[in-house]
Amino acid sequence: MAVRSIAVIGAGVMGRGIAFVAARAGFDTKVIEPSAKAIDSARVEVDKIIARGKEKGELDDQGAKLAAGIAYSTAIDAAKGSDLVIEAVPESVPLKSDLYAKLASLLGPTAILATNTSGLSITELAATSDRAPRFIGMHFFNPVHRMRLVELIRGLETSDETLATTEEVARAMGKETVVVRESPGFVTSRINALIGNEAFAMLEAGVASARDIDKALKLGLNHPMGPFEMVDLVGLDTRLSILEYLHRTLGEKYRPSPLLVQYVKAGRLGRKVGRGVYDYAG
Repeated sequence: MAVRSIAVIGAGVMGRGIAFVAARAGFDTKVIEPSAKAIDSARVEVDKIIARGKEKGELDDQGAKLAAGIAYSTAIDAAKGSDLVIEAVPESVPLKSDLYAKLASLLGPTAILATNTSGLSITELAATSDRAPRFIGMHFFNPVHRMRLVELIRGLETSDETLATTEEVARAMGKETVVVRESPGFVTSRINALIGNEAFAMLEAGVASARDIDKALKLGLNHPMGPFEMVDLVGLDTRLSILEYLHRTLGEKYRPSPLLVQYVKAGRLGRKVGRGVYDYAG
């Protein structure tokens, strides 16, 4: 199946990044988001990515023109006729399932539905759609326009054709792929959750400061970003949600750090609100 049109549902950090790489690759790209404010924010951020790309010589005029051609809509009906829908809404099974029900009457029989979930069960989500064989996980990484990996996660009924098609799409976007069998947390979220949770445990115990823990992992283990820098970017609430799910499905070693829980209760959710482990207000 040839994919020509992609609809991205959700204009948050991940959704806007996925839309950028889709449009840059030449796909007819739409972003669908009920919040007009989120759409305005997405437009501004995509324009910044384009400007930085041109300034650094990473994006030529043709690529910039394609990326700037993203269409935005607040209506779910805008997804009608899309070859591929990539859902990037918050990590909630009921929320995602409700979205899939709304998409059912809008998508053709060959359309593929992909979720950007970072940890939820692909099989469980697929079962709430009308197209389990054409349902797959496409886990992108933040920032999407720079991170090269996409995890492709097969559910129990994901077809070989669906996997092959999404692999082609990811390659067209300039990504490398790994194929993961259905498993809680896949590969990256499972390992990253452990590292981030242990970092909070160390911070709570006074082993080192947040900045020194970040510095140690960047300089000593060659991580491009420290665990606290990462969680502030991803969102502490998102990380907590993933840990809670992994704790339920994989056991005690994934029990969320009490300090992480406390930060979330205090509203310290990361860069998106101006304060997480670090303060971004200034």
